[in-house]
Amino acid sequence: MSRPGDRRPIVVGVDPDPAHRMAVAWAADEAARRRLPLRPVHVEGVPTRGYRKPDVPPSWEEWNEALHKAGKKVLEEVTDFVVARHPQLEVDALLAEGDLVWVLREQSRDATAVVLGSQHLSRRQEAFGSASVALPVMAHTHCPLVVVPEPEHITQDPAYYVVGVDGSEHSAAAVDMAFEEAALRGAELRAVFAWEPGPLRIFDKYEPQQECRRLLSEIVAGRHARFPEVDLRHEVIVGHPVQVLTDASAHALGLVVGTRGRGGFTGMLLGSVSQGVLHHAGCPVIAVPAHG
Repeated sequence: MSRPGDRRPIVVGVDPDPAHRMAVAWAADEAARRRLPLRPVHVEGVPTRGYRKPDVPPSWEEWNEALHKAGKKVLEEVTDFVVARHPQLEVDALLAEGDLVWVLREQSRDATAVVLGSQHLSRRQEAFGSASVALPVMAHTHCPLVVVPEPEHITQDPAYYVVGVDGSEHSAAAVDMAFEEAALRGAELRAVFAWEPGPLRIFDKYEPQQECRRLLSEIVAGRHARFPEVDLRHEVIVGHPVQVLTDASAHALGLVVGTRGRGGFTGMLLGSVSQGVLHHAGCPVIAVPAHG
């Protein structure tokens, strides 16, 4: 995710609801762990008539001023929350205008990671808690995207990460990220290859599963040598990739997947898989582009 001497910030999209602070907490902890700056970002919206409330001034000038003042208040509250959690952390809050997705994509150009919150990505949720933001950002992000669920999920002891592997360059980038996260947290790593047999392979499972194990071993071998302290487990599991990864990561510290790419052997499309796990995983999901 980052290189020695790299000071690219962890960017976190700020939900205006103070009850939704799990993404901010995750991002602050990650920034402190990596000794990086934290950049909370709040984007001023332009409410529609249906959104307008009686106490909002009628003119555009006063309306915009009210939105700007409200945005500043949100960021001040978030900064206080972060400083109370990590007093030494460098915080550089940004109040922006424009389209949410565009702002986050632009921020991702110089970020170590972009972090968003989620209430299971319901389309009825507002702003940073919605799939309408997370999925377009994931499609074009220049760095890893982390989606953190609300409320906090229960992790298992010993702590572990799960990474989805399919043999593509995109899953290779995800494996790099997963090893790095596991090493930073002192956690175990489960590298999972989900194999979904076609109708003609129902009675011939041995050879395909052996090929899956070979690909899995090859893609993690060199990376494990760089992180020998990480306790690694290889797993080939039969089933749909979204269900397999969701189940495997139920009590994980995080689930790491690539954002696009097709595995050469199983045809596991991580673009659709990464979108699927965003909707169903109960732990933080880290979606890593091939160049991330």
